[in-house]
Amino acid sequence: MKKKIEGKDHGLKDKCPECGSINLVHDYDTGETICGDCGLVIQDVMMDKGPEWRAFTQEEKESRSRVGIPTSYSVHDKGLSTAIDRIDRDAFGRKLPLSTRLQMWRLRKWQIRSRVHSSIDRNLAQAMTELDRLSDKVSVPAAVKEKAAVIYRKALDEGLVRGRSIAAIAAASLYAACRITGTPRNLREVSEASLVNKKDVARCYRLLLRELNIRMPITDPLTYLTKIAERSNVSGHIQGLAVKVLNEAKRKRVSAGKDPMGLAAAALYIACMQANEKKTQKDIADAAGVTEVTVRNRYKTLKRQLKLEIPD
Repeated sequence: MKKKIEGKDHGLKDKCPECGSINLVHDYDTGETICGDCGLVIQDVMMDKGPEWRAFTQEEKESRSRVGIPTSYSVHDKGLSTAIDRIDRDAFGRKLPLSTRLQMWRLRKWQIRSRVHSSIDRNLAQAMTELDRLSDKVSVPAAVKEKAAVIYRKALDEGLVRGRSIAAIAAASLYAACRITGTPRNLREVSEASLVNKKDVARCYRLLLRELNIRMPITDPLTYLTKIAERSNVSGHIQGLAVKVLNEAKRKRVSAGKDPMGLAAAALYIACMQANEKKTQKDIADAAGVTEVTVRNRYKTLKRQLKLEIPD
């Protein structure tokens, strides 16, 4: 493995004695330091500070790592604390005597208590557990969960959680993270996965936006198009027609102020009619989670504003 470095690099040679160049190449496989300009071998013995084992795949490298898990905001203590295992055996597999086992049980109990010794730690422990459950239920990536954990920690630092439901703030943080990252999850899906009413989640969401000065991007209806098409078993060709309809609506500013989920459902319904696909408004509305009236109104608006020729 060769690494081109300009300047000092952890005590290695930083200048060529022949031409004075700092364009040095450190070859860690052969242990040599070579000048990139004149080709002089400056150093032929280099200390290898890496591990003594070799790994040929990323999974093997991770399995042989001697460090713990990386720090994570979705863990209440960021994954920095340790845990005493419940295995009552020593390194040779022999069972520990009773006095040692009792001592380890007491140490384990106080270790668990020390991890959540303050009210903030207890709040974070409960919130991160709820956030982990919500993330699994609505199937969001780990990066979105990390973003939601960061938003919740900011709300906790600002004192927004005091007097409010932890589950509601956690659900609002997850919905805000989905909006920021462009993950197609609406408020209804998050509130149904949570144990809190939709109105309470929406109220806490507006509170987070106002107090934390979070600026939300405008939701693109194209984000929800694939999810609706998958639920209603619509082919990729029809999805392409729906994308053209939405792009034309965006160009003529027809989509401004409209619900993105209803707009995507109406565009998909128009594409199905253009391709002679037998899909009713009820099928598309059920897949999108909106009412038939919404699909019908958005369909009429798109047809009138874009002047579409749709067969009966």
